[in-house]
Amino acid sequence: MSSQPPLGEFDIIEKFFQRSASRPDVLLGVGDDAALVTVPENNQIAISTDTLVEGVHFFSDIPPRALGHKALAVNLSDMAAMGAEPRWVTLAITLPEIDEAWLAQFSKGFYDLAEYFNVALIGGDTTKGPLSITVTVHGVVPEGKALRRDGAKPGDWVYVTGNIGDSGLALAHLQDKISLNPQQLELSLKQHYYPQPRVLAGYGLRDIASATIDISDGLYNDLQHILRKSHCSAVLNLDSLPLSETMNEAVGVDQSIALALNGGEDYELCFTVPESNKGSVDTSLSFSGIQFTCIGQLAPGHGEIKLKYQDKPYQIEPTGWDHFN
Repeated sequence: MSSQPPLGEFDIIEKFFQRSASRPDVLLGVGDDAALVTVPENNQIAISTDTLVEGVHFFSDIPPRALGHKALAVNLSDMAAMGAEPRWVTLAITLPEIDEAWLAQFSKGFYDLAEYFNVALIGGDTTKGPLSITVTVHGVVPEGKALRRDGAKPGDWVYVTGNIGDSGLALAHLQDKISLNPQQLELSLKQHYYPQPRVLAGYGLRDIASATIDISDGLYNDLQHILRKSHCSAVLNLDSLPLSETMNEAVGVDQSIALALNGGEDYELCFTVPESNKGSVDTSLSFSGIQFTCIGQLAPGHGEIKLKYQDKPYQIEPTGWDHFN
């Protein structure tokens, strides 16, 4: 019996990552030295890059389909935080070996999400080495409409989309810090492995939010980025944190608060809204189908966050994600 020759770099690209771009604004996609795209008039380009490294951002036993989804989702979440429409993406993947079954599942997870948001893969690179994935997404946003971190003012209200903390809950189980029952694990792993970028919410926030960030490193840490850029402080009402039934059933109050504030990888949006726009939030986000919750208010300051639970001061050590700590 003759065995099939091993796949090479260009075989991998052709078999798993070279699909015809469905977007009419892609003039030249995968397969040349560079891609060519057209940009609509009166729009600015938004660009974001993230790298996921095995052993740092994910465990070696993560399902490859989940890794493909998550590698793209974290970048789409950055587009959502800018109010940008994601359009094109490049993928650089480093592989320790060629595993066709693994690649088939990884590419499925990646393409399923890309097709859902009508994002075209237009280029990238493959090489050999420790498993890592780098994704760069390019989007467009109408001139002057991009959401930023530096526009918040004292008096603005603080909101988050969705529920927060479930991804951290799943991670705590995977790290043997807690023990979830099978149903709790299934529900929280869905949030950890398959985060849903809030792109539609980002569109709705363009005209009403004063500042926005996606929650990747923990709500506490990420909100501080807004506060420091905007020269504000915040008071958060912990009773208002949007926690899932899974979270409330699995752990006690203190641990659920810690996971919501420090867990990270929720990829929900944290945004601030002036008092004058507070009544417009429901209308602006209604088409997205995404829930949102007001959790606090801004005040003058330099990045401080005061926590209250049941109208009493609450203390917690911020331990959100930092690559070098």
